[in-house]
Amino acid sequence: MAFAEITYDVTDAIATVTLNRPEKRNAWSPETEAEVRDAFGLAAADASARVIILTGAGGTFCVGADVTGIAGRRPDRPRFAGVTPPPGDPPPVEDLSRRYSYILNIGKPVIAAINGAVAGVGLAVTLYCDLRFMAAGTRLACAFPRRGLIAEHGSAWLLPRLVGPMNAADLLLSGRTVTAEEAASMGLVRVLPAERFMPAVRAYAADIADNCSPRSLRIIRRQLALAPLQTLSEAIEMAEQEQAATIGTEDRREGATAFLEKRRPNFTGR
Repeated sequence: MAFAEITYDVTDAIATVTLNRPEKRNAWSPETEAEVRDAFGLAAADASARVIILTGAGGTFCVGADVTGIAGRRPDRPRFAGVTPPPGDPPPVEDLSRRYSYILNIGKPVIAAINGAVAGVGLAVTLYCDLRFMAAGTRLACAFPRRGLIAEHGSAWLLPRLVGPMNAADLLLSGRTVTAEEAASMGLVRVLPAERFMPAVRAYAADIADNCSPRSLRIIRRQLALAPLQTLSEAIEMAEQEQAATIGTEDRREGATAFLEKRRPNFTGR
């Protein structure tokens, strides 16, 4: 599949989706959104891709929406209506089939490698990723109120669960810019040295790809996505059912054998 505003690559079991508009600081356009969605669909369907990284080209991750032509224009309707099926497994609930929440339903770990400044919709998209690594010295902002906007794309639901109610209110109500280090103190990101940032993120992803069962990752990711929507009893029941379903699987046998033989497992996902 040919892309114009992103690049897509699968190497060593890691699918990398790169926002590729460095001349516009990777501003998020309708075309970018559609291409990212398509790329996630490719990664979800590719058995050779076990982990997904989302990052930006150049020195910026994403400065937010491409506002070219927005000032002074009043659109008749939102440009996105969610009319195409989300990539990944069939969503078990509607909450995992919305505009960006489909990322939670892809059965592979998704890592946001925030290599530079991130704001607005760019930051909102990273909230749907499992992990957010951020380069030291970079900055982020929920700039919505400073642009005449509101807390977009579920960020008012996600942020309190990620960083707590007061930190979420701080970020969303002030719209202020914070450093990667302050964001890390809130628990929103993990900071890595700017030098050799991407190799460090890829090393983390490679450890998952090399040592974790794709089948286990798919189920655990589903557990994590559904947990905020479940009671404790429902979460326990799901865990009991899924644990029982591992009996007789190739990956369960391989995991035990590799442990006993003190070697790296060779998981198949079956």
